[in-house]
This record gives sequence, C-alpha cells and structure tokens, in this order.
Amino acid sequence: MTVNKFIRKLFRRKGLLVSDFQFRFRDKELNLWVKPHKNGCRCPHCKRRGRIVRTMDSYRVWRDIPICGWSVFFWYHPREIHCTHGRIQEDIPWADAYARVTYRFEYVMLVYCQLMTQKAAAKILHIPKSTLSDQLHRTIHRIRDGHKIRGLKTIGIDEISYCKGHKYATVVYDLDRSCVVWVGQGKGRETIDIFFTQHLSDYQKSKIKWATCDMSRAYIGAIEDHCPDATLVLDRFHIAKALNEAVDEVRKEEWRKASIDERRTLKGLRWLLFRHSSNRSKKDSRILTALRKGNRRIHRAWILKDEFEQFWEYSAPWAAKRFLKRWTTTALKSRLEPIRNFVKTLRRHMDRILTFIGSRLTNAIAEGINRIIRIGKIVLADFEAYRLLPI
Repeated sequence: MTVNKFIRKLFRRKGLLVSDFQFRFRDKELNLWVKPHKNGCRCPHCKRRGRIVRTMDSYRVWRDIPICGWSVFFWYHPREIHCTHGRIQEDIPWADAYARVTYRFEYVMLVYCQLMTQKAAAKILHIPKSTLSDQLHRTIHRIRDGHKIRGLKTIGIDEISYCKGHKYATVVYDLDRSCVVWVGQGKGRETIDIFFTQHLSDYQKSKIKWATCDMSRAYIGAIEDHCPDATLVLDRFHIAKALNEAVDEVRKEEWRKASIDERRTLKGLRWLLFRHSSNRSKKDSRILTALRKGNRRIHRAWILKDEFEQFWEYSAPWAAKRFLKRWTTTALKSRLEPIRNFVKTLRRHMDRILTFIGSRLTNAIAEGINRIIRIGKIVLADFEAYRLLPI
C-alpha cells in the first residue's frame, strides 16, 4: 500500500488525492498537499464542470480534525473557472467556499460544543478558545442562513441567563421537533413581540395550537395577543417551583423567630421540604412528621405542598378543577402569608393551569435544550434566528 493510499484510507476522503505530505515534529503538525480527484473544476452552485480560467498563485490552508494528537492541515491551489454563474472559484469538496476549516472539523466542533464547554472543546481540537468561538459563530451563521420556520404547531417560551446572570435571552422552542427556532436579547414584552411580528406570518400564527411558558405576564400577554387560537399551558415546573419558594419562605420566617435551641431542630429542612414525596425515605418522612409538635406552621406548609402534588395525577378536567378549588380554600385558611400569595397567583391563572390535564404539555424539552445551551454557551451576539441540533 502506498503512502497516499494509506492517508486516503486514514482520512476516509473519497475524491481526495494527496500529492505530498510533511511532518513538523516541533509543532506536531501534519501538512498534506491535496487536490480534488475526478470531481474538480466544478461550480459550487450548479455542480457542473467549468472552463479553467486561472490557478491561484498562493496556497490556501484548511484545518482538519486532529489525528493521534497531531494537527492536520490541507494545502491546495484553488482554481477559477468560468460557468453560467460567471467567473467563480471551483467547488472545494472538503470545505465551504470561503472557510478555513473542513466540513469534518465543523461537525466535530458542533458536537463537542453540545457535550462540553468551549474551553474544553478548544483544547481537544488544538485551537485557542477565541478562535473556536469565532468559528462556531461563523458556522452557525452559514448553516442557518436563510432559515425559515415551517410547520410550527407547539411552541415553548423560556428565558436563559448568561454573563453570570447579568443578561438574559428569550428562547422560543419547537416542542414537536425538540429544537430552538429563535433567540432574542432580553426577556421583556418587546423582545418576544419581535418574534411574532417579524418572523411569523399571520398564517403561521394561526397554525400554532399549543403554547407553554412560565407565569411571566410578558410571555402570557404576547401568546394571547398574537395567537388567540392557541391553547396556553402554564409550565408545571414553574408552578411547582413557585409553591416550593412559598414553603421555603415559611421556613425562613420561622428560622428568624426561632431561638438557638429551636434552630438546631430546623437545620437541614430546606432541601427535605423541596423533595418530592416519591423520593423521600421513611426517615425523611419521620423527620417531617415530627414537625407537627416541633413547628406546626412549617408542618402545615409541608402538608399543603404534598397534597398539591395530587393535582398533576388527575385525568379529568372537572375533577382537577374541583380539587384545585378545595385546595385553595384550605390553603387560604392556613394563615400562612406566603402560601396565601401563591393561592392568589394560582386563582389568577387557574384556566391556564387546568389546560395541562388535557394536554400533559410541559417545557421539559426546553429545559433540556437550555442545559445544552448553558454548557456550550451558544448565545450569539446578534441574536438572529438560530436552530440548534435536535436532541
């Protein structure tokens, strides 16, 4: 087997002819002088062969994925051809027309940035973090150039934070396809209105049948104004989170009033109160039951929280509505102000919460995509319409 054949098999590149190679041991680089084989001189638009006008004087260099710890570079003299599209550079089969990296490098980079931070991905790919960030943005720009939103029927709206929580971005998801369709800077009504007015037509908005979001007035108002035919479902996670915060506020109030000896009995209750009943051990249940004598207010808040978990198990809307009315009446009589405030919020959004019973729609897919976005830190500066790889 010749060296060229071995290199072609190693890189698995059909139509790639290696004319020469060089190892630079000091920099751990493998330089390959390549050219298209049997498919050269083709137009990048119509893929037809054209007449060669000239061969460029200087080499162009493309970076490929590292092999065994060695950085790999392709060297080639591109040619200009004459086609029906005019005088144009020939199609480069291993890279985009004006890219400095190969298609294979771009694919590996996108996969790595979904699985790990940009810093870790840059270390594996042997490039600086700033270079990877710039290349990542250019690749997403090119892939999503001319992106159109089609077949949007179920949407989820949520916000994510970046810059250590100092800035926010609004993200719109297609929950049927498990992908992002739009990202906008900020989290107010002005931001989400941009999506509905500039990126969706009236026909597309009429086709949206389901929408889910948190209890933000901006998101609820935008969905009801722009998509009046859509059924709005408030996200289960955010409702449970609001109830947990109310229970925790009761615990904080009791902690402030407690003496030093009483605080010893209340220590360690925070995460125990947050825990779902299905995830608690018998020991945890005994500790919480003992609060009936130790601190009745915290015990009362915990009982109300556990009772509310039954709401998500109902399958009949009328039964769920009856349970919700009884639970809110009991909670208002608890004389726990944080719980009473939660009940007021619950009654204000009762119709939007009851729609969960018939749809079982949540923002769980969106939360999973948010985790990928936070890991990869893919929040672009101009916040145009982007779509990440499906999960």
